[in-house]
Amino acid sequence: MKIAILNYSGSVGKTVIASHLLAPRLNNGQIFAIESTNETAGDLGLDIDQLRGEQFGKLFRDLLVLDDAIIDVGASNIEDFLTHMSNYEDSHTEIDLFVLPVVSTGKAQRETIKTASALAGLGVEPKRIQVLFNRVEGAVEDDFISILAYAEETSQFIANPAVAVFENEVFELLAEQRTTIADVLADKTDYRQKLREADRKNKQLINQLTNMHSLQALAKPVNRQLDKAFMALIGDNNPVTVKAGQDNHD
Repeated sequence: MKIAILNYSGSVGKTVIASHLLAPRLNNGQIFAIESTNETAGDLGLDIDQLRGEQFGKLFRDLLVLDDAIIDVGASNIEDFLTHMSNYEDSHTEIDLFVLPVVSTGKAQRETIKTASALAGLGVEPKRIQVLFNRVEGAVEDDFISILAYAEETSQFIANPAVAVFENEVFELLAEQRTTIADVLADKTDYRQKLREADRKNKQLINQLTNMHSLQALAKPVNRQLDKAFMALIGDNNPVTVKAGQDNHD
C-alpha cells in the first residue's frame, strides 16, 4: 500500500504519523521525505529517501515498482509536489491513500480543507482522501467541528472520528531519544533492573535509564491505540499488504 501524508499546514505531526503509525504497519515500506527544512523520519533512525517537491518524476518512477511506500510531504514542498504531480497525467492513482493529519487549531483545520480541495481538484476520489485527527485531547466531535461539518457538506474527503491519534508524552520522549515505538517494543532490556544497579551519582545515566523505562511503560498502550487508528484509516483498502501492529513482542 502506498500512502502520502500531506497538509498545507505545518506542525501537524506528519513525521510522527509516518514513523510511528504507518511505517511499522506497512511492512516497513520505503519512506520518501519530500522535505527541505524540517525533521523527517530519518532523524529517528528510519531509512528514508529525501527529495524535494520538484523531484516528483523520480518519486513517480520509484512508486511504479513498489508495493509499499510512505510519502511524507513537508508543508514547504506541497505546492511543488502537487504542481508536478499534475504534470503526470493520473499519477495520483499510484498513491492508494492521501492522509491529511490535522490538529485542533482553526488555522490547521482551514489549511486541511484547502489541502483536501486541492487533491479533489486533481481528480483524487473522496475515499482516497482521509483526515487523521492528531494530538487529540478531548472528543474529536467537539474539537474538530469545522472539518467534520465540511466533510459532511461537500463529501470531498473522509473524516472518520475513529482515525485519531491522542496526545501523549511518549512522542516527545521518542523524539528526544531519536527512536521509534517499534524499536522500543523490540528492546528487551530491563531498564528497571539497570536503574537499581546504576550509580545514583551518574545523573546522565539515571536520566537515560528512566527515560527508556518510561518509554517501555508508555509504548504498549499507545501502540494498541495506533493499531485501532490504523485499521480505521485503511478500512478495506488493502488488508493483504498490511501487517498488524508491533504489540506482540513479549
